[in-house]
Amino acid sequence: MKIALVMEWSTCTKNETVFETLKKVAEANGHTVVNYGQYNMEDNRQTYNQNAVFISALLHSGAADFVVTGCGTGEGAMIAANSMPGVYCGLVIDPADSYLFTQVNGGNCMALPYAKGWGWGAEVNLEYVFEKLFVKEPGGGYPDSAAASEQRNAALLKKLKAVAANDLKTILASADPDVHEMVVNAFAGKRYELFKAECKCPEILKAVEQALEA
Repeated sequence: MKIALVMEWSTCTKNETVFETLKKVAEANGHTVVNYGQYNMEDNRQTYNQNAVFISALLHSGAADFVVTGCGTGEGAMIAANSMPGVYCGLVIDPADSYLFTQVNGGNCMALPYAKGWGWGAEVNLEYVFEKLFVKEPGGGYPDSAAASEQRNAALLKKLKAVAANDLKTILASADPDVHEMVVNAFAGKRYELFKAECKCPEILKAVEQALEA
């Protein structure tokens, strides 16, 4: 599994800690991690709105199988991510959240709080959170007796979201100046080149390039 780390400006000082912790756990379980920043305060300023666009592009294009994101509380990042097509993001605060979200909901993105509750021993909790991601295949259900119902609900949610939201290419091509600005900023700095290198979908890549050239 390929995991993407996508952080925003207000908590970017923790990027290295989060990346190294995630990388340690992921690689021990046979997965890879790509760090898309925001790396520091001097980098292009990314908010959770721009990150939501970028996360959807990563997941739609095959550049990532799972995304770790967040903000000060994790809530804004979760709401923004869930506004985008194909993104199923949960707020994860502790290891139990991590396990239950991946097993019950089978999501493809987690939002973490990088300010609220971040204190002594935070990196220890973070490591345990990431470890619970890889205990079992996502979507297995919990408890076992509820697995079939939970899996059906997850499948129905995907159908519901597909008819409730615009597709990604429509969003990327939006003529609304504010939306266009968010799309352009989503791929600013190193992100576009990293995305281009990992992208597995020529159609999405073309849509991104057209948006950046507009």
